[in-house]
Amino acid sequence: MSLSSRFRLTGFRQLSRAWTEIEQTALSRITGRARPGLPADDRGLISQQIDDCLSETGGAVMARARAAGLGRTYLELNAEGRENFLRLLAEDYGVANHALKTAINQWLAYEKNSPALSSRDLLRAQSQLRDVLRSPRMRLLTQFNVLPQGLKFLCEMRAALLKIKKESDQLLAFDEELKDLLATWFDVGFLTLERITWDAPATLLEMLAEHEAVHSIRSWQDIKHRLAAPDRRCFAFTHEQMPHQPLIFVWVALTDGISDQIDDLLKIDQQELDPTKADTAIFYSISATQQGLDGVGFGSFLIKRVVDHLSRDHKQLKYFATLSPIPGFNRWLTDQRSLSAESQHPRVQNGLRALGELGALDRMFVDRSWLRNEIATTRARQALTVLAAHYLAREKRDNSARDRVANFHLNNGASIARINFPADLSRRGQKQSAGMMVNYRYTLKDIESNHESYHDQGKIEQSRAITSLLKTKIAN
Repeated sequence: MSLSSRFRLTGFRQLSRAWTEIEQTALSRITGRARPGLPADDRGLISQQIDDCLSETGGAVMARARAAGLGRTYLELNAEGRENFLRLLAEDYGVANHALKTAINQWLAYEKNSPALSSRDLLRAQSQLRDVLRSPRMRLLTQFNVLPQGLKFLCEMRAALLKIKKESDQLLAFDEELKDLLATWFDVGFLTLERITWDAPATLLEMLAEHEAVHSIRSWQDIKHRLAAPDRRCFAFTHEQMPHQPLIFVWVALTDGISDQIDDLLKIDQQELDPTKADTAIFYSISATQQGLDGVGFGSFLIKRVVDHLSRDHKQLKYFATLSPIPGFNRWLTDQRSLSAESQHPRVQNGLRALGELGALDRMFVDRSWLRNEIATTRARQALTVLAAHYLAREKRDNSARDRVANFHLNNGASIARINFPADLSRRGQKQSAGMMVNYRYTLKDIESNHESYHDQGKIEQSRAITSLLKTKIAN
């Protein structure tokens, strides 16, 4: 194609887009419906719909119809339009500052004169303050709860909000409000613990495969093994308004002893264990399916509920533990390598020096042959496991463990039991932690006290094996 032809083609495309925009603008004005991208000129159309929903006129039936109409408008927008919709809610439908100041001043005035006022007056002032603090957008979104699939709609809306929430303080505030609203509706008291089996609908099995976040499901034989083998279990939390859609699920293996190799749990052709012979339940993966529920926090209850369930059904079980990844280890160690020796903890400094002398530092996260070299891994084991113990038990962000998986299990009431190496020979396992994994142990009688001491004091419970690693002098 000649240069002039390309220019003519480009010109026609630009002309086509311009005419399409003119057409969409005209249709928007005629029909009163916003364009898919929700440009600034169409915000007034959405605002009118929102204001109609907030007016609460016409009774419950009309309110339901208006909410459904607004929801349909949102769904007809493209990704850009939905983000602009959320920005509109964040900027124009938050708590009204003037009304809030008035309510606060009124409360302060009542409090100052409280001896002369009745308790009814004070309670009325409290009620007024609560009403003002409930933003119009939360009153609006509450209306979707009564619609079919309304909770699913709000979960998807928050998933879109999470992508843009850092753009402004208004969006961050909106996200906090919506998260709190969803946390109320998805309180653990409203959730049902279900065991998922191989007989579940295909759509549900496909959802498990799609959302598996730790050890990917590679085939139908893979998922069948995890669900149908007599020594395997899968449990999930569900909500009555979202049937056949597990919110979060956990894979469990019933084993003889605490597992230290992930391949032993994942491989399909392994010898199956009679569940009555098992003394241990290993939790080897936990995954959420609804991005919009990120931070809501009911995942912390899932393992506890499953532990309770399994301990009733299999009274011979003595141990409940995980075989977990260490996802932040590589990044942390990389950060440590960039520090001066004076800024490093002596234990970290010694570990880095030992790995450097073994030629492991530049290979252990990327070189596949290194991880499969028994001589190399044997030489590096002490330094690596000591560094991992330090990272998990000593490195913190504020008062919590720096590693997100460690923080999750420690906050649930687990303790750090054992570091295993090599335990995960996959590319992902090597990239994250040079093939190391960790067992967190859940001891029924200690779960609540461990949770409280970790939550209140940042205390990390650990086994004698971990304590011993922290005292180990790394051999050069």
